Amino acid sequence: MLTMDKIHTIRFRFHVKGEKISQIAQDMNLDWKTVRKYVDMTDFNAPAPKPASEKLVCPKLDPYKATINRWLEEDKQAPRKQRHTAKRVFNRLKQEFPDFNCSYRTVAAYYAVKHQGLFSQAKKGYLPLDHRPGEAQVDFGTADFYENGTRRTGKYLEVSFPHSNKGYLQLFYGENMECLLEGMDTIFRHIGVVPAEVWFDNTKTIVTKILRGGRALTERFERFQEHYGFQSVFTNPGEGQEKGNVENKVGYHRRNLLVPIPRFLALAGFNRQLLKQCDDDAAREHYRHNETIEELFKEDLLHCHPLPNIDFDLSGKQSIVTNNWGKFYRHKGMHEYSASPKHANEVVNLKLTSSHIIVMDENYREIVRHRRLYGNTKQQSMEWLPYLKQLSIRPRALKYSGVYDMMPPSLKQFLEKCSHSETGKVLKVLAELTDRTGFDSALNTINQALTYGASDADSLQNLYRRLYADVPELPPMPTGPQMPNIGQMSANLMAYDVFLGKGGVMNAR
Repeated sequence: MLTMDKIHTIRFRFHVKGEKISQIAQDMNLDWKTVRKYVDMTDFNAPAPKPASEKLVCPKLDPYKATINRWLEEDKQAPRKQRHTAKRVFNRLKQEFPDFNCSYRTVAAYYAVKHQGLFSQAKKGYLPLDHRPGEAQVDFGTADFYENGTRRTGKYLEVSFPHSNKGYLQLFYGENMECLLEGMDTIFRHIGVVPAEVWFDNTKTIVTKILRGGRALTERFERFQEHYGFQSVFTNPGEGQEKGNVENKVGYHRRNLLVPIPRFLALAGFNRQLLKQCDDDAAREHYRHNETIEELFKEDLLHCHPLPNIDFDLSGKQSIVTNNWGKFYRHKGMHEYSASPKHANEVVNLKLTSSHIIVMDENYREIVRHRRLYGNTKQQSMEWLPYLKQLSIRPRALKYSGVYDMMPPSLKQFLEKCSHSETGKVLKVLAELTDRTGFDSALNTINQALTYGASDADSLQNLYRRLYADVPELPPMPTGPQMPNIGQMSANLMAYDVFLGKGGVMNAR
């Protein structure tokens, strides 16, 4: 498969510049079938992960890279038709360096990357002064909110359409690639189309390096861009006014949709409300035209194109090694997550979304999932279920596993009171309770058991049912003079014989 840079060049020259497939194939030294394949391609999801992969590299080319770079730099002063092709670079290297023994394929691969960085200037020179229909601009803003009573500082993705002045926003816990892709996908699907052109600043989430006449982009963003079929335009460094519409919309939506500080139970539900509020806001008149924003937005939609037929995987992927306790760290070591003691000192695979981190084994089966941590402070996310399950199988290893030291004090106090035979049963019950309603409810049951002086698994189950299964606690039976003295009563066995005889039981024998 070609690099994403080369694929983008093929599709850009065909779909945007209108060049013929034969011309593109000749200029790029490719078979026309290869060009046709990528022109018609609709699925740009990354290939399925493999246990191991190899990247073909030719270290022998390193001594010649400076020479190749110099030749291509000199080409910038030459007419387009008198510049080096990959084949010409390969032939010159063979002529000028008698010991040169790299293959043409290796030279062509390096040439493609270097040439793309130096000569890809498709957007340079004709930045529009007027906002065309179908153009969108993207930026992030900052806002506080209360989710289920907890105050957080998050980021919201803003997508605006300068022609109509309509905009949409989606609120997230932070700002990263997953937030960007999920937000854009949600807004595109809400409006039912994809903008023809999207403007960005030079955020590190997308841009890895600013080159002369272009940008080096992250592969995930390039795949997303090609999959949805929009063209990206990047502002000049420090020139935020070039996408002033979205920057104004960031402030407008903060003042009108996020004041006072919003309060809600779940972020997903609030984001659905925001989309509706943005639609309602478009009923007002445009600040410059005698039409409503919604009426002008219809023209925007006519200049957009349909959504892709194939879903795009918006999640990030990462492999990471756990420590002796089956835990791992992210965000420069500030964020600590648990995996499982079964997977201590092993490589685990992570699936990253804007709100969760899903931990998977080597076969990509889920081990546990965490709410994703954000912020530049040290934080920990601990999921106890895998640890409790593992320890319930080997309870004697509890105090030697390192997990015991991580346990809350009340849990350690309860386990100290348990007999050796009861410890495994208690750990098993705790795992079951954690699986039902979470570790906090299981720990609360432990705290209740300590107040009653209980130290066995059956007591934990009974207390849990009383606390979380709506089993009413019966009041104590009152005693008084009207109650019979059971101790003074005696059984009349003759009465039982008479009763059994009437029923025919005696005769049946």
